[in-house]
Amino acid sequence: MINITLPDGSRREFDHPVTVADVAGSIGAGLAKAALAGKVDGQLVDTSFRIDHDAELAIVTDKSPEALDILRQRLFPDTQVTIGPVIDNGFYYDFARKTPFTPEDLEKIEAEMKKIVGENLEVSRSVLSRDEAVKFFRGKNEEYKAQIIESIPADQELSLYSQGEFIDLCRGPHVPNTGKLRAFKLMKVAGAYWRGDSSNEMLQRVYGTAWLNDKDLKAYLTQLEEAEKRDHRKIGKAQGLFHLQEEGPGLVFWHPKGWAIWQIVEQYMRRVYRETGYGEVRCPQILDVSLWQKSGHWDNYKDNMFFTESEKHTYAVKPMNCPGHVQVFNQGLHSYRDLPIRYGEFGACHRNEPSGALHGILRVRGFTQDDGHIFCTENQIESEVRDFHQQALKVYSDFGFSDIQIKIALRPDSRLGDDATWDKAEDALRSALRGAGVEWQELPGEGAFYGPKIEYHLKDAIGRTWQLGTMQVDFMMPGRLGAEYVDETSQKRHPVMLHRAIVGSMERFIGILIEHHAGQFPAWLAPVQAVVMNITDAQAEYADQVRKTLAEQGFRVVSDLRNEKIGYKIREHTLQRVPYLLVVGDREREEGRVAVRTRGGEDLGTQSIEDFANRLRTEHVPG
Repeated sequence: MINITLPDGSRREFDHPVTVADVAGSIGAGLAKAALAGKVDGQLVDTSFRIDHDAELAIVTDKSPEALDILRQRLFPDTQVTIGPVIDNGFYYDFARKTPFTPEDLEKIEAEMKKIVGENLEVSRSVLSRDEAVKFFRGKNEEYKAQIIESIPADQELSLYSQGEFIDLCRGPHVPNTGKLRAFKLMKVAGAYWRGDSSNEMLQRVYGTAWLNDKDLKAYLTQLEEAEKRDHRKIGKAQGLFHLQEEGPGLVFWHPKGWAIWQIVEQYMRRVYRETGYGEVRCPQILDVSLWQKSGHWDNYKDNMFFTESEKHTYAVKPMNCPGHVQVFNQGLHSYRDLPIRYGEFGACHRNEPSGALHGILRVRGFTQDDGHIFCTENQIESEVRDFHQQALKVYSDFGFSDIQIKIALRPDSRLGDDATWDKAEDALRSALRGAGVEWQELPGEGAFYGPKIEYHLKDAIGRTWQLGTMQVDFMMPGRLGAEYVDETSQKRHPVMLHRAIVGSMERFIGILIEHHAGQFPAWLAPVQAVVMNITDAQAEYADQVRKTLAEQGFRVVSDLRNEKIGYKIREHTLQRVPYLLVVGDREREEGRVAVRTRGGEDLGTQSIEDFANRLRTEHVPG
């Protein structure tokens, strides 16, 4: 007798092995029709999967979290296929093809995909040994697929899926038939080297997206259109904020207006340092590799580091700030009464990211972090994490983010320390979040090599999610680098090191702000808060005096005294997303006032200079 336990705790008994589809059918015809896959003892399987032992089973339908990944697998056939995984918001597949795909080709492929869906072809699974699979695909002239299989251990069985005349290698699971595929679209073609190696041949990567219904597909395509309008690279160029060039790949050239935004963010975060008890420090950009070997970064991070040599010594350009902060802590003897000790640094770091991963200022090789480290006792971890949590939420709110998701990234496979230490570190983070009344999601295997971390994921104005702040518990590095304090029994102990950042990379955060606000920054954050414009040359002197008066009060104001029509000036500065447009004519000059308009076209009437200054003041940096 085989007992199948369902998610609600109920059981079904069978006197013979059954498939997932059989169980779904025994529950009801509607569920059998809706079934996309199954989850047997936590493992995703096809509806054709045979259950021959007592097991827990969940039927996966389009209401299940796993549904999208299953729908997005293998939507179209072609020759000389290589590899094609599910990715965020869709899938891609790499093809070896002498003739490049054109937009018209994508339309034809998409039409064929819809035809295959209409044919309701059964998707079936078979199993071969590695050597059998190699022979099978070589016989079909699928050399790329054969090479992939040859790299798999010989004792591993491989699953193949077929639909009609098409058969491919995949771990699965797949939908039971092509009729389950509903809403999809091919998006673009890009180049990709075979196995990611630039010495190999260039393949064609076709990107697509798939959703549960047409409504979700339309919403995603609308989001993409909006994201295109908000692209920080386009806005950055249009507003003269920054640029990048080939001579400095992944390195940012900040222009005056972009650097003004940087300074606003940095000074805001510097105030957070002061108000929350951090002493700001500054550490060297390069350090001898021996220090990185002691810290553990050498074994876990050297491929992402830049190096230089001098006088027969090898130095590493720092990819992170933590080892430097330990050196500051190590200068002098600390008592338990001194803890916690908090250091903060706007530390410039460099990481040798692959050129293909670089993306505007969102993914760079040179970046600056609002980095901080707390040296504390084990008993102080929870209170420090709770305090940091409140700090982070306030910062995100001030910058216009309200939808925050909290996640805990747990121990990776390659890590320092033993399981007991990791248990202690992970439980400390859970306890702190529990004490703060926070719900969180856990991410197995995604922690840093030296400790687990809390991640803050922010949703922007068009629904995209960005991972920003982190709080990491580290029991490892202080001991490796000799950090000590004297406890209440006069014994020397290693402190716990908490790694924290709120905005993370300043470059990335500013890129996110540009896209979140679509370049229309709130007045307190805008690089130029107001522009003063004269109607004729007769008001030029007065217009510039208004600028000086406001600038002396600390506001970022410019004047536009060009001999151009006022309508032209207004349109130009509206396109530059300047929050306030101040127009002065003869009447405003005689009365000592300004006519105030917003970039959205709202006419706020004439105001005294002091009244307008007070308006700007109320919109100044949040407190």
